[in-house]
Amino acid sequence: MISPWDRWYTTSCCLCCHVRTGTIVLGIWYMLINAVVLLILLSALNDPVQYHYHLTSTELGTDLDVMDDANMCIAAAISLLMILICGMATYGAYKQHAAWIIPFFCYQIFDFALNTLVAISVVVYPNTIRDYLQQLPATFPYKEDLMSTNTVCLVFAVLLFISCILAFKAYLIACVWNCYRYVGSRGTTEVFVYVTTNDTTVLLPPYEDAVANPPKEPPPEYNSA
Repeated sequence: MISPWDRWYTTSCCLCCHVRTGTIVLGIWYMLINAVVLLILLSALNDPVQYHYHLTSTELGTDLDVMDDANMCIAAAISLLMILICGMATYGAYKQHAAWIIPFFCYQIFDFALNTLVAISVVVYPNTIRDYLQQLPATFPYKEDLMSTNTVCLVFAVLLFISCILAFKAYLIACVWNCYRYVGSRGTTEVFVYVTTNDTTVLLPPYEDAVANPPKEPPPEYNSA
């Protein structure tokens, strides 16, 4: 019986690329995004007057700083950590080290779980969408049109959007997992044992292959009468 992991296992992604290539491209893409975010955060910390965004009391009913220096430092540290994790995944896929891919895979699972919780909260508490729209600035485009839309339509649109994101994230998780399995399987199957004597060097297969496929005995010699 084929297990579900083996049933969905494949070495190709996006219909043409190898899972190693897909994981490397995905890791580089995540690194670029987090590098841009880190650059913006560091620029904001360096020049807080230019990048400081402040919502007035007429927009939210109270003065509120969107992000202070402590939160920006935490966000910068998270972006730096994400660059490290994505770099480890890229290096692990390129050099075929399966253990280096695990942190990035765990991050994908965590991100997928958070988005799933968001979708569940939208279903359980549909009024949170209108509360979020009311907190947006008055200059936000199409805010009045969104506020006048029926709640059921808003919930359906948000759930459809989140479902597309979850499906795409699940596909990326499958690609990274298949890359991990591919790299891990190559690391176990490409193990050979060298037995060196005074005259020759013999290349032996792994112990598991030798036990599973024992050498066949030669046929008996033919003795002519």
